[in-house]
Amino acid sequence: MADALSSVEILLVEDSAADARLTMRALGQQNIANRVTWLKDGAEALDFIFCRGTYAGQREQMPKLILLDLKLPKVDGIEVLRQIKADGRTRSIPVVMLTSSAEENDMVKSYRLGVNSYIVKPVDFARFSEVVARAGLYWMVVNRTP
Repeated sequence: MADALSSVEILLVEDSAADARLTMRALGQQNIANRVTWLKDGAEALDFIFCRGTYAGQREQMPKLILLDLKLPKVDGIEVLRQIKADGRTRSIPVVMLTSSAEENDMVKSYRLGVNSYIVKPVDFARFSEVVARAGLYWMVVNRTP
């Protein structure tokens, strides 16, 4: 397990299996899905990122991009974002909120906490795939991080 996790480039935090599959398929179509780790709740994401709980002792390997749903079980996306951006080790990891919430309040909170992008999931499958593929290409290929 540790070997597989050490090569993570994209951390997908999404509680919907259907949305996770669509996201991974869209990334796969752009040849950037080979190192995606999918986690289903905010608590597990924080444990993974900060090497605690079931991930204690794993070699710290920060993802290059975090795709984060807002409405998550156990710990919501806002709190996950807050903890990522509050820690010097993880602050510079690009975080893209990929959510069904178009609520202004959620968007404002996310940007105040330092989200790098806020994308509302389109309902249409083709549009969803296009949006995810473009976001993946931008953050993994075009964008440069330290």
